[in-house]
Amino acid sequence: MYDYFLGGKDNFEADRVAAQAAIKAFPKTAESARASRDFLRRVVRYLAGEAGIRQFLDIGTGLPSGQNVHEVAQSIAPEAKIVYVDNDPIVLLHAQALLTSSPAGITKYLDADLRDPGKILTDAAQTLDFSQPMAILLLGILHNFGDKFDPYGVVRKLADALPPGGYLAIGHLTADIYPEMNDFARELNERQLDAPLVLRDHAQVTRFFDGLELVEPGVVQLSKWRPQSDLESQAAAALWGGVARKPS
Repeated sequence: MYDYFLGGKDNFEADRVAAQAAIKAFPKTAESARASRDFLRRVVRYLAGEAGIRQFLDIGTGLPSGQNVHEVAQSIAPEAKIVYVDNDPIVLLHAQALLTSSPAGITKYLDADLRDPGKILTDAAQTLDFSQPMAILLLGILHNFGDKFDPYGVVRKLADALPPGGYLAIGHLTADIYPEMNDFARELNERQLDAPLVLRDHAQVTRFFDGLELVEPGVVQLSKWRPQSDLESQAAAALWGGVARKPS
């Protein structure tokens, strides 16, 4: 459905039907999806540029689209290493598009599940050096991760694995900004999604960053996180977003 919202072609009839129902419930859905993708680009540019990060662990990658993490990071630092993680068989089929890399850098794809963070960390360590600064990206997955799976415990385990000077970035759907997102989530969840949407409020999303130092402007509507133009800043986005650094 996210691919459909972004105007892609890698979706099925069932995806389109559900997506159209979601758009009816929240007409700004496609704009919000594009804003989420713009947030990813800005975050990676910040991390690779201003923060000097050269290693990225992107969990919940989704289908490849324009300017994926490795493309943005390696446009700034050709030597950057990126490990993508997803458990969707459709994403696995398209993973080859994620494995292109600058000659100086590396990209890898792991078929793994966020419910097993230990496996993700162990497998990622074959490519990434966890003794050196790195970033973990959770930019579109935690709202598909119900409380029964202990999302705060999982994120804490990932954050604990970061070395000092490492970063955690999160984007998370909410109904705080647009209350009609409650209807959006209900519409999708009634269609028995494999991973039902869980909308969390500002305080709940901020809690994921406990123990870390939030980068300015903190946890905000993600279109307001360091926008590069008025157009980006004004984009409808039904998500909270933030980036935080692990203290030295």
